[in-house]
Amino acid sequence: MALVLGIETSCDETGVGLVRDGVLLGDALASSMDEHARFGGVVPEIAARAHLEALPSMVRHAVDHAGVRLADVDVVAVTAGPGLASAVQVGLAAGKAYALSLGVPLYGVHHLAGHAAVDTLEHGPLPERCVALIVSGGHTSLLLLGDLARDPVVHLGDTLDDAAGEAFDKVARLLGLPYPGGPAIDRAALDGDPEAIAFPRPLTGARDDPYAFSFSGLKTAVARWVERHTGPLPVADVAASFQEAVADTLSRKAVAAGRQYACDTLLMVGGVAANSRVRSLTAQRCAAADIRLRVPTPRLCTDNGAMIAAVGDLLARAGRPPSPLDLAMHPTLTLTSALIPPAGPERSP
Repeated sequence: MALVLGIETSCDETGVGLVRDGVLLGDALASSMDEHARFGGVVPEIAARAHLEALPSMVRHAVDHAGVRLADVDVVAVTAGPGLASAVQVGLAAGKAYALSLGVPLYGVHHLAGHAAVDTLEHGPLPERCVALIVSGGHTSLLLLGDLARDPVVHLGDTLDDAAGEAFDKVARLLGLPYPGGPAIDRAALDGDPEAIAFPRPLTGARDDPYAFSFSGLKTAVARWVERHTGPLPVADVAASFQEAVADTLSRKAVAAGRQYACDTLLMVGGVAANSRVRSLTAQRCAAADIRLRVPTPRLCTDNGAMIAAVGDLLARAGRPPSPLDLAMHPTLTLTSALIPPAGPERSP
């Protein structure tokens, strides 16, 4: 079986992973998060420079961790989009260089397909058909998945504005909590009352699109509540109430999709899938609906190289044709296929 080297540089994490036949042999991860914290968000130029500096050492660490040699690599898989253009470009250029120097095939893969594929490293092959909820800093989507390596991905619904993770970051800033906002709100919410404030559940009305998401209005509702409040700000209660609104909205729509499309498995992936309340409420509702919930461990929910190697492993085992070495990056490409096409118009996620 082919040994696949995966490279991920779509945002502020420099990830490298090595996978063979569905087994993660080794990985390494470097983050430039601390460099972005003082700006309250990711600065593309800083992220790109950090990737450039970290990639060679991350490849060495992953290879050493796996107990293999770089010369043993049979396939290179790399994120070709979506993501920050300058950051994606660094990883894609490195992936091409490794593939060319090793004389092995290159797969330019979709970042979000990696989030879906990474669960196979822990829980085995995906079922023939399942609903996937992808929730991250830049994306929130409900998908209908078949064979990830061969079948087209069907979008049931996507966010119309802010992604869930983006809303966490913005609300954390309103509350004076550190970046990144997701973990900070999760920690603060532990001491709060999730029923203290009745924040809205976006797009959950009878006439709303049942599978679309919108978190801009929820973020604004939190901002208006904070502006009107007098006296010391109850940060823990605001955090818990906001987090509950997000978890309620995500889990309600995902379970409804599973029921409507007769899928007995819900796959939940992406950075927000590491949130404790999102995980627990979704698990509770899946159990009540007799739906199996698959969620990777928190460390594999956030961006990492293992997830890209997992996609490359699936593509190689399926016999998919490799990407050309002149493959361009696609910073805003909608997920319709795990393998990014060599050319074609951009489609916004």
